[in-house]
Amino acid sequence: MKPVAAVAPEPTTVTPELLAQHSITAEEYARIEEALGRTPSLTELGIYSVMWSEHCSYKSSRVHLKRLPTKSDRVVQGPGENAGIIDVGDGWACAFKIESHNHPSYIEPFQGATTGVGGILRDIFTMNARPFAVMDSLRFGPIAGEGIPQELLHKNHTIVEGVVSGVASYGNCFGVPNLGGETKFEECYSGNPLVNAFALGLVRRDEIFYAKATGIGNPVIYVGAKTGRDGIHGATMASEEFKEGSEQKRPNVQVGDPFMEKLLLEGCIEAMATGAVLGIQDMGAAGLTCSTCEMGARGGVGLDVELDLVPQRETGMSAYETMLSESQERMLLVAEKGRENEVLEVFKKWGLDAVIVGTVIAEPRLRIRHHGVLVADIPNQSLTDDAPLYHRPVGEWKAPVQMEPTRSALDKLGYEDRVQQRNYADDLRLLLGAENICSKRWVHEQYDSMVQTNTVQGPGCEAGVMRIKDSGNGGPQRGLAMALDGNGRWCYLDPKLGAEHAVAEAARKVACTGATPVAATNCLNFGNPEKPEIMAQLSAAIDGIAEACIALGTPVTGGNVSLYNETRGEGIYPTPVLGIVGIIDDVTTALPSAFQAPGHAVLLISPEKIGTIEERLREFGSSEYAKQVLGELWGVPPSLDLAVEASLQKALSQLAAAKLLHSARDISDGGIAVALAEGCFEHNVGVSVKLLEGADLPHAWPLFQESASQVIVTCDESAVGKVRALVAAFDGLRVDHLGETVADQFEIAVNRHPVIRDNVTGLKNRWAHALEGALREVVTA
Repeated sequence: MKPVAAVAPEPTTVTPELLAQHSITAEEYARIEEALGRTPSLTELGIYSVMWSEHCSYKSSRVHLKRLPTKSDRVVQGPGENAGIIDVGDGWACAFKIESHNHPSYIEPFQGATTGVGGILRDIFTMNARPFAVMDSLRFGPIAGEGIPQELLHKNHTIVEGVVSGVASYGNCFGVPNLGGETKFEECYSGNPLVNAFALGLVRRDEIFYAKATGIGNPVIYVGAKTGRDGIHGATMASEEFKEGSEQKRPNVQVGDPFMEKLLLEGCIEAMATGAVLGIQDMGAAGLTCSTCEMGARGGVGLDVELDLVPQRETGMSAYETMLSESQERMLLVAEKGRENEVLEVFKKWGLDAVIVGTVIAEPRLRIRHHGVLVADIPNQSLTDDAPLYHRPVGEWKAPVQMEPTRSALDKLGYEDRVQQRNYADDLRLLLGAENICSKRWVHEQYDSMVQTNTVQGPGCEAGVMRIKDSGNGGPQRGLAMALDGNGRWCYLDPKLGAEHAVAEAARKVACTGATPVAATNCLNFGNPEKPEIMAQLSAAIDGIAEACIALGTPVTGGNVSLYNETRGEGIYPTPVLGIVGIIDDVTTALPSAFQAPGHAVLLISPEKIGTIEERLREFGSSEYAKQVLGELWGVPPSLDLAVEASLQKALSQLAAAKLLHSARDISDGGIAVALAEGCFEHNVGVSVKLLEGADLPHAWPLFQESASQVIVTCDESAVGKVRALVAAFDGLRVDHLGETVADQFEIAVNRHPVIRDNVTGLKNRWAHALEGALREVVTA
């Protein structure tokens, strides 16, 4: 490398307009001049703009994220690396993380989704973990409904089809099983869909790699796809609200190539196995800028890079464009000096570009040259640790809804009329066909869920379950269970409680498989943090996540914060999405969620204490029934006792290990009536149950109550006593024997009065075909 010289001036004048284009405030620009001791070059200004963006620096959320629990005996790597890692036993560890690609997926749904999947996969294998499974949490605007403009339905339909096909395309081509996740629809996501991608990989405990540059004089190697002009300022774009003209930002959306990424995976894994690679990092958000300065900062060293050596697929790219490009399928490596040819030969074998582009230097600075001229010379710390940290005003948030149900809602329920009964069978059919409850088969069937042949439970189950083939040391194979969950409507009503529910329900779904939940990753999707009420939502949600993760023993190992999810000033519901990972010591004991055969006892495990009728009715306003059947929203989310929730999850793990159960299913969207129906569908097994709600309870609306910490389990009649005895060892829980599984009939009685009687086949048809039917209607309208 040439000796250090003064940074070459670039023909630019720093104006308020230029700073606005880079989303840099006047105060931030003053800090840049202070850090450099001079006026920045245009390339340096671009570097600061992406590294100090909300997307990369978390400048509005870092002060709050520190309240999250991040440690346990199993945590090997917490927040701060490409992915979190936990020890899963037998010498294995798993790396996992969830990230958002919301803004790009609105502008260009297919490419936004594909590159979201590609980016999270690279976060996993840059740790030397081979990707094992992916899941996704998707939220869209409605694709059906009265009073919604046809133009909006068409727009939402286009986004749904583009995102789902993008997720499927990348994962299927890359060759990683997709275990499902969740797909929800609410009006607030029409202008700002959420695409949260989760990935998990396996690595030997003693073979983990980190994104740290070491060794003065060691070569810096660029590998993978050539650099183009796609994705320039992608990180900055993801840190802004959508306004008029935002859809014209398609050049800011990256273009993915899953086949290239598959080659990159194999090349990186093989190169790391040589022992010649000392550090490695994905070029994700902010591209070459992020990987160079962050690798140097983590190692306390610097990098000196010559951009002329960077492989490029377009001619005449400036230093600014090359540094800010977010072209996909690229990695940056630091190799041991004298062994670089070993690394280069590996990537040559896989047909990938691999070029030495720089050197590790002693000074902790990022030095960038173009045509031999120094165009950037920046202290690493000013880009990373010294990035702006805002204590934004935290205001108050109170959802603008009534606490009590309206007279209209009570009349529709027939709440005060003990004679006239509603047709709850019709209500159940309506719910089973609702967008948030109906089968997501149309989504899941586009995914390959069985590739690699490790899948034990895939899409449609409570949680995904994978076997670890080389585990067990000659005994039973271990398994990993994983689930994603979030409820934006509940967080809108009460951000803290809603966030607690996200943790609890994701962990409960994992526990329903018999796994022990052990760790979490989170994706925090919120609106504009410059609004005090949005910061109130974010701060409260983080407190809720922290309390729930501590109570349930699931520390947060990393994740993502996605802010500015607003379009023309209209924000989304506050939507924290939690990914929970659990461990099963013997994967053959993993419990399915569907009823397995007629003649099994149906039990409800739930909290001993329930609220008053008035409290439960207040909570009923946050349910899918209130939204879909009554068309109203009121009240608060269901109450949640985290100590009881922890007891329930431990009991489920022990029940599965004791092989007492045939199935376990969480009660969530749609309440117990929907949970019972969904349990019937996979094997066409019916159910006949009787619920006792108390003589003072009018009618049967609690069938659709979404109370927390409740699961439906099935077992042999002869095992009911053993199940009761095991659950009795845990405080706060009760077991109710509801009835039994039967043939094709679906029957529910409340207080000895038949309430719903239908056949499983008819209910299943309504549930199974509703989503594709709604999509067809939009196309033909």
